[in-house]
Amino acid sequence: MNGWLSVLQGPGQANHQRAVAVADLREAARRRLPRAVFDFIDGGADDEVALHQNRAAFNDVRFRQRVLVGTTKRDQSVELFGRRWSAPFAIGPTGLAGMARPGAELALARAAAAAGVPFTLSSFACATIEDVAACSPGPKWFQLYIFRDRGLSRELLGRALAAGYQALVVTADCPVSGKRERDPRNHFSIPMRVTPRNAADVLRRPAWLLDALRAGPPLPVNLLGGVDKRADTRSLAQLAAELLDSSVTWEDVAEIRRAWPKTLIIKGVLAAEDVRRAATIGADGVVVSNHGGRQLDTALTPLTVLPELAAIANGHLALLCDSGFRRGADVVKAFALGANGVLLGRATLYGVAAAGQSGASRALAILGDEVDRALALLGCRSIHDVSPDHVAMPASWSVRNQTGTD
Repeated sequence: MNGWLSVLQGPGQANHQRAVAVADLREAARRRLPRAVFDFIDGGADDEVALHQNRAAFNDVRFRQRVLVGTTKRDQSVELFGRRWSAPFAIGPTGLAGMARPGAELALARAAAAAGVPFTLSSFACATIEDVAACSPGPKWFQLYIFRDRGLSRELLGRALAAGYQALVVTADCPVSGKRERDPRNHFSIPMRVTPRNAADVLRRPAWLLDALRAGPPLPVNLLGGVDKRADTRSLAQLAAELLDSSVTWEDVAEIRRAWPKTLIIKGVLAAEDVRRAATIGADGVVVSNHGGRQLDTALTPLTVLPELAAIANGHLALLCDSGFRRGADVVKAFALGANGVLLGRATLYGVAAAGQSGASRALAILGDEVDRALALLGCRSIHDVSPDHVAMPASWSVRNQTGTD
């Protein structure tokens, strides 16, 4: 019996505590998930240039450490939006996380609470706004799309407010869905269907299959309303496609600002003018992001524009950053270039896919340890001591000018 349990448990569940890097959790997730599901999480748009450049950019930034400064006590905590985080990162929104593991959003929220950092629930989550709010005492944010059906967006906003979410993260870079070519090649669908093309691959992942059979198909439950969960794949796919709205403007975001009395963050910003517009409509922060390389391929890498956008934000807005973070050193580099915080996407999703809440916690622990180690070696007692003087970057990344004009 123990042998069968070991097979069904899967390699990631048994071995995640031995993971020494996020890359180990990624490999455990790859081994546990069907290829279509792993590629849905791991892949990017078109030729995946932006996806790969996000990672390459971190290697282009080099540290310039200071020595003999005494770093016995180190503090990586940050204060943002009136709350103290234990680490300089939070868990960002990842749609359909339940594809990786049933209850993934609940597991991620609990892991974030245990680590003392915020968790962001996606509009396309597989758990309800209310269930996630009730699952742990930690700080929670809600990610909102301004949908074609404005009534649906207002409904989600109202539910998040009633459930006690402290911040609203409006995603602005999805007027249409990006072209992620791995998905049609793998016959990926929502809900997942077993087809002759993917049957063998699914059957080789018994742990994932058993969980899926027990829990039922992962669906974007906050968006379905009265839609029958037994509806066919085509109708649900059409529903998702019809939700996004390419007519959204800054005035729509201003309307959201008027309706949301708490912290408002605009996600998906890469241009100086958009930072200014966010400040004008009264946002509290922006997320510098290319959506992890999943939307517009060859879009600018967020890390490369941080210095320019930090000069524009200049303390008037909190500047967060996502896309490609896999190491604690990556987080420290983002702070050196002007970020006030980092959102994690795939890093913690790999962990929850590999081993549920304990896998997500392992990802956070690895990153926190790496941040601490980087601070010590860099010669900084605090994450707030990190400055542009601690890094060297390619000359092409220099701020075009301090006003951000061309």
